[in-house]
Amino acid sequence: MKYRTRIYYTEADKALMWERWRQGASLNAIARLFDRNHSAVGGILSRSGGMRPRPRRRSARALALSEREEISRGAVAGLSVRAIARSLRRAPSTVSREICRNGGRQGYRASEADTAAWDRAERPKRCKLAKNRVLARLVADKLRLQWSPAQVAGWLKRTYPQDETRQVSHETIYRTLFIQARGALKKELLQHLRRTRGMRRSRHHTQKTPDHGRMSETVSIRAAG
Repeated sequence: MKYRTRIYYTEADKALMWERWRQGASLNAIARLFDRNHSAVGGILSRSGGMRPRPRRRSARALALSEREEISRGAVAGLSVRAIARSLRRAPSTVSREICRNGGRQGYRASEADTAAWDRAERPKRCKLAKNRVLARLVADKLRLQWSPAQVAGWLKRTYPQDETRQVSHETIYRTLFIQARGALKKELLQHLRRTRGMRRSRHHTQKTPDHGRMSETVSIRAAG
């Protein structure tokens, strides 16, 4: 049995997948662009419930690579934590924590510390509904009554206009439903949505047209390359 070579999709490949998905293309149509089976594309899109992940950005408060290089030079030169912090205009606790969590004075390497910080920032954060169980119960109760996420979000805003802890956007509700790793709303609530499916589809998607899911004049990007 001949096995296909595994493909490592680039960020540009993934951007193309998400754009075609937004336009309403089927998994099969998108997969054909890469000469692959629909499951290969589905695996990528399903990780975020069919909703394109927000672009990752570094926090403005995070240390920049140039600052980490300055810390590295200061550590090698034997400067105190306070001296390094003064040169960076940072709190001594920030510099001390940075050095300690990345190998100490002897093992600190700026590029490795910067990569590790970026990787740590990718860890999933608890969403609003996971942190606020009262709000999660309010949302779940309305979903069981066949309310749409948009109706639930609107009702919460009207009912609790001065209390942001009792408000949540419809996008957050969708993300929490389709990304079960968030652990806030049970998967069984999906059956109460007006359109039950495993992933959220584009508003351009329809099954009523004869050319559903087909992109005209598509050419595999593997073949085109």
